Amino acid sequence: MKYISTRNKSLNYDFSSIFLRGLAPDGGLFLPNEIQKFNENELKELSTLNYIDLGVEIISKFCTPALDKKRIKLLLEKAYENFDTKKIVEIKKIDNINLLELYHGPTLAFKDIAMQVIGLMYEALNLNKRKINIIVATSGDTGSAAISALKEKKNINLFVLHPHGKISNIQRKIMTTCESNNIFNIAIKGNFDDCQQIVKQMFNDEKFREKINMSGVNSINWARIICQIVYYFYAYFQISSKLNFSVPTGNF
Repeated sequence: MKYISTRNKSLNYDFSSIFLRGLAPDGGLFLPNEIQKFNENELKELSTLNYIDLGVEIISKFCTPALDKKRIKLLLEKAYENFDTKKIVEIKKIDNINLLELYHGPTLAFKDIAMQVIGLMYEALNLNKRKINIIVATSGDTGSAAISALKEKKNINLFVLHPHGKISNIQRKIMTTCESNNIFNIAIKGNFDDCQQIVKQMFNDEKFREKINMSGVNSINWARIICQIVYYFYAYFQISSKLNFSVPTGNF
């Protein structure tokens, strides 16, 4: 799989490169140069799989040859071993609404589903021997999930920017009581958009980004999207009927 930018279709990056970079050099978002469509027989086969095996089949479409199916399965098994349900996600029916529960990870945020995998991907891809400095902006959930996934990781520093006085006490405590030496919390005077703008400015400074070997785990990183695609397929197969997804979100 090769990757282009939303601003430049002639780019040709592999998965390892776009995973580390996060944002494209032209300031655009990385996208795969093609989206594979599954035929009816393939969908029928996928519908019989458990969550992890389904994840292997879908995620591998975007990561090979950097990560093969065997390695991806090991990553997913380890990433989800501490979730409080073996199914990883649960579906509860409320009248005519099916509620997809995505909060069974260690920080109770849906972002655990992708972040726990990403934390292991940095190690599995062995992205050069230099220390990686990961910068993330958060309104509370993303920072907590990133810290849980990246604490104690070798050759990785995580810097979390959160808006001072504008997150809940429990979110602040989760982020600021982690004693791992590679975790750094920075309170910004402003709102979440101000934190995000700082991160984007850092990514857009190519010399600075390369100097500190910078990476990011906000949703600008395509790996976040890859992991989250899985639960849409899973929900569709479990419900087995035509359905619409309603996604509650802060900055969709």
